[in-house]
Amino acid sequence: MDLQNYSLVSEFVLHGLCTSQYLQNFFFIFFSGIYVATVLGNFIIMLTVTSDPRLHTSPMYFLLGNLSFLDIWLVSFATPKMIKDFLSDRKLISFGGCMAQIFFLHFIGGAEMVLLVSMAYDRYVAICKPLHYMTVMSRQTCIRLVFISWVIGFVHSISQIAFTVNLPYCGPNEVDSFFCDLPLVIKLACMDTYVLGILMISDSGLLSMSCFLLLFISYTVILIALQKHAAGGVAKALSTCSAHIMVVTLFFGPCIFIYVWPFSRFSVDKLLSVFYTIFTPLLNPLIYTLRNKEMKTSMKKLWNQCVTFQ
Repeated sequence: MDLQNYSLVSEFVLHGLCTSQYLQNFFFIFFSGIYVATVLGNFIIMLTVTSDPRLHTSPMYFLLGNLSFLDIWLVSFATPKMIKDFLSDRKLISFGGCMAQIFFLHFIGGAEMVLLVSMAYDRYVAICKPLHYMTVMSRQTCIRLVFISWVIGFVHSISQIAFTVNLPYCGPNEVDSFFCDLPLVIKLACMDTYVLGILMISDSGLLSMSCFLLLFISYTVILIALQKHAAGGVAKALSTCSAHIMVVTLFFGPCIFIYVWPFSRFSVDKLLSVFYTIFTPLLNPLIYTLRNKEMKTSMKKLWNQCVTFQ
């Protein structure tokens, strides 16, 4: 296609979650509260893990602290913009801002998927090989697992954005969501992107499905191993694993639905996008803290220290 007679798109129009002014005013207050609670909750987890030497040296809590760090970024790449747009008549985002949202979504999302697999591996070693746990899950191993998750997330995101940013955008510029997502943006290009879209979306779908299958296999092995243990140790291990399984289901369910059927758009996709970019980062600290006695004890200790200091 000859693009010389077309002007390049410099900004995109976001449709947002709804058009009702009443609902937008309600959503502004509601999501502002959700965002503050999410950032504060995950920050408290990070602070608790780093301030308690017993938790800081534990592989499970070290990985949990890194998960909370990623959740803060995941909830922040688009939510503040969405909250601001609830007060705007036209929801505009620059071309660079749109590409940045796609980059950070896939960077953070990819890193979190791999980190969840690392957390499943940590539980597998703790339950199936308890005598070798501290040797296998050494601090160096934990750092490597976190580093690998960041590298995979970065490579995955770069592979997505490198093609997206170079597509010709010369006409339609309306994105039917509250942030720029890959399946919605590439179809706005002034060329046939079906094959390219399949390849790019397959990248996200492959990463999501691969991590999900690894997690499914890991927790299946763990649950089978739990049946062979004495009843006393099963309750605590099963409680920890069930919390992990809940997080995995809440995070991977919407991702797989969106990226396995990317060209069949449903109104429910907006709800799923809200769920895994906003609600999941909020639910993670709730699931891991309310079901974890050690974390609650450390948080009370930290609170008492703060009160005594004041």
